[in-house]
Amino acid sequence: MQITIPHAWPADAEQAVAIQDLLAERVDRTGPGPRAPRLVAGLDVAYAGDGTGTDGLVAGAVVVLEAATARVVDRATAVEPVTFPYVPGLFAFRELPALVAALERLTVTPDLLLCDGHGLAHPRRFGLACHLGVLTGLPTAGVAKTPFVGTHGDLGPERGDGADLIDGGEVVGRALRTQDGVKPVYVSTGHAIDLDTACRHVLALAPDFRLPQTTRLADRLSRDALKGAAG
Repeated sequence: MQITIPHAWPADAEQAVAIQDLLAERVDRTGPGPRAPRLVAGLDVAYAGDGTGTDGLVAGAVVVLEAATARVVDRATAVEPVTFPYVPGLFAFRELPALVAALERLTVTPDLLLCDGHGLAHPRRFGLACHLGVLTGLPTAGVAKTPFVGTHGDLGPERGDGADLIDGGEVVGRALRTQDGVKPVYVSTGHAIDLDTACRHVLALAPDFRLPQTTRLADRLSRDALKGAAG
């Protein structure tokens, strides 16, 4: 997979915000996205140290699963130096170099990307999932462990229960319970997929645990890649 970066890499937060504002206009919020994707990729990163400095490494990992069987069909990693400061809302600029490099090493093209992060549930409606979607042109959604912006009402205790995440009067995502009685995950669309479809796929990929299998495997792979680079 070849990915073209349509902007110069930002030198500071002001330039990064300008890039987000510009590219946010390219996000497809309509979808509908793939109804029955054959291949779904999970993306995650691991940082050396506490992850807040610019003198360490970040490992990006992509794991591609066959959606129907959860069989791993491809995987790739990349370890890059961290070059952008730790600024809430701009984490994509710390993580994208490693994630893009890993995506470019895949031998297959996924039908859907699920990243550990947010999409529209972002102050400028352009989180990591949106950025990845615009860069790759692929349907993309974010699955986060905690909310970043917005609030939601109560949701039921059972698997599949959800509550819309509202920010500034706009639905930007959904709190989704993937297992009975466990904390929800926070799903937000990134690009070329609607929220109902994204949530349906996240739920299908989380038959046994809170996090979808795509996230679990990508998290493990990114940590292994970082350990290998450090050792």
